[in-house]
Amino acid sequence: MTVYRATPPPRDPGESTARLTPVRRKRRIRRRRVMAGGLALTVLLLLATVILVSVYTDAGFSPDGTSPTSTENKQVPKGVREGGPVIDLTGQGDLRTYGMPARTIALTFDDGPDPEWTPHILDVLAKHRAPATFFVVGSQVARHPELTERIAREGHELGGHTFTHPDLAELPEWRREMENSQTQLAIAHATGRSTRLMRPPYSSFADALTDKDWETVRAVGAQGYLTVLDTMDSEDWKRPGADAIVRNLTPKDNAGQIVLLHDAGGDRSQTVAALDRLIPLLQERGFRFTTISAGIGGRLNPAAADDTVWRGRALVWTVHVADAVLTLLWVLLITAGGLIVVRTLILFAFAWRHSRHRRSPQWSWGLPVTQPVTIVVPAYNEEKTIGPAVRSLARSAHPGVEVLVIDDGSTDGTAAAVQRLDLGNVRVVRIPNGGKAHALNAGVRLSRNDLIVMVDADTVVETDAIHRLVQPFADPLVGAVAGNVKVGNRRGLIGKWQHIEYVIGFNLDRRLYDTFGCIPTIPGALGGFRRSALTESGGLSTDTLAEDTDLTIAIHRAGWRVVYQEEARAYTEAPATLKELWKQRYRWSYGTMQSMWKHRRAVVDRGASGRFGRRGLLFIALFSVLLPLLAPLIDLMALYGLLFLDREITIIGWLAMLVVQVLTAVLAFRLDREPLRPLWTLPLQQIVYRQVMYLVLLHSALAAVTGRRLKWQTIHRTGDLSSAPVPGR
Repeated sequence: MTVYRATPPPRDPGESTARLTPVRRKRRIRRRRVMAGGLALTVLLLLATVILVSVYTDAGFSPDGTSPTSTENKQVPKGVREGGPVIDLTGQGDLRTYGMPARTIALTFDDGPDPEWTPHILDVLAKHRAPATFFVVGSQVARHPELTERIAREGHELGGHTFTHPDLAELPEWRREMENSQTQLAIAHATGRSTRLMRPPYSSFADALTDKDWETVRAVGAQGYLTVLDTMDSEDWKRPGADAIVRNLTPKDNAGQIVLLHDAGGDRSQTVAALDRLIPLLQERGFRFTTISAGIGGRLNPAAADDTVWRGRALVWTVHVADAVLTLLWVLLITAGGLIVVRTLILFAFAWRHSRHRRSPQWSWGLPVTQPVTIVVPAYNEEKTIGPAVRSLARSAHPGVEVLVIDDGSTDGTAAAVQRLDLGNVRVVRIPNGGKAHALNAGVRLSRNDLIVMVDADTVVETDAIHRLVQPFADPLVGAVAGNVKVGNRRGLIGKWQHIEYVIGFNLDRRLYDTFGCIPTIPGALGGFRRSALTESGGLSTDTLAEDTDLTIAIHRAGWRVVYQEEARAYTEAPATLKELWKQRYRWSYGTMQSMWKHRRAVVDRGASGRFGRRGLLFIALFSVLLPLLAPLIDLMALYGLLFLDREITIIGWLAMLVVQVLTAVLAFRLDREPLRPLWTLPLQQIVYRQVMYLVLLHSALAAVTGRRLKWQTIHRTGDLSSAPVPGR
């Protein structure tokens, strides 16, 4: 056992932030944090508002005649049950009802305006010069103001049919008032006019009013509206055919009628066809057509007050913004789903091809590599894990292995733990604490061989791992090799979830990247390097917190090949708690973004640097940043669907995504010859673990936007490598 002391490595100029004074830098970072925090809060509030507005305005409803009602009508006055279909309670408690004069027909259309069917109905009405009354849904008016304006411009009357078509009898008073007032605002914005007419959804004839309906009629009257019911129902919502609709609306005598039709809510082609036959038929019998107000001697849609128009404009814009943002969310959701499908198909195709190619009897890296290897192990306060790690490395099957432990200013017994092993091919070098990158650079400078392997101090390797790892160096173009890193502590759920993640990441993603020649990261747990590749790429830098990703990209840009050796297996201790996991992934995500930004010029470079930039950085951006940032939309919209859309379809869609994840995991485990038992935790991983990873990535992205410079996140080690092979056996 040899122990050396080394001087501190030179300070990396990448650490310098001297362009700004410390005070000014702190102020700028604080301002960016506030701005980023405010932006994040604004986005969250916007999304919440969009969802609430969308839920409110997109509430689905059944046709008017399908809502079940009670039959209790003891509180309904006899004068209402036996009176006309227009009920007036706007006076000082006085009750008046109105009907249409003899030989007078008031055509009424509910649930519109609809961009497809309302124009057809308006064309038929214009053709036969028949005015009508349209009881419009406020949310539809907000979405189609130009169509509402056409209704008014062509001489027809507008009445309210609530904003979202709820059953008013089931709503509290404040909600009833809001439904009607918002509809009034939407009409005012679209036409500059107001209305005194209101038809409650799911209403029918006056003699069918129940006690609950009567409460609604009284409430509507207190708000200043006339309640308009009907005397003849076309039942067009049943789509019985044009002949049946004409029969339903043909009066048996000369009494005036208010007839109910619909210009929205589905296919209204039968309604259009029936209307084109009904109007001339009744005109030949001497009936005239009119609006509700004209039929009872009222005023047709008086002008709205200016403040009502302005408030209506604000309401309509709110609906439009909500619709636009929700549409954007759906587009992003489709994008995320498309990326997942494309990624899965690519992974399956290329990972399987990569595996078959490597397992072919004709496959070989070249002549066996037997050159001596220096294994550099950076260590800072790794007393609990350093012993098994160094022992497994020192007993590697490769000839001429030298293990160089760089004690990076540890304050515990790290160096002493290595010394107690008493292994002849192990050296310990103590240096002042300078960070992992400095320790690795020191190890490279002190190494005696041209082939260098870097291994973390919490990692145990299989006996033949080092020998297998260096075999790709038979190809003189290979500058770095990524090993196959596995989770060594899989007892708890968090360990199992990370195990699944590692197996999928190393066996599918890395095989894909290897096929395209753009592996983005040589893992710090096990990676092999040529000294010349390290020298040409500038070695490890402290510019980023993902020094392994930074170095790998630099090696690519220097023109070296970076390959994956799946047969070189190492077992590392993964974080055992959510807190430790968060710290680790926060650093990884943030460091990856830093590395991408640092090497952004590669996208426009020529030669090897440009090839990697336009291929590798694109892959990283799509599948390591963009896809994880968009993926939460799948869960968000699934929750939205469960609460407000078709639950069965939503559940089927979510299960389909889960099946994709399961198939992906099964393929990865089979390729890596791993037992499938841990996959029972995969559904829980999608619900819990994946959400944590989303939040980590979002946190990292916000930190990157603010320009915050993070410190190294130290992970608490327990020394648990129970799933790793026992060193020396």
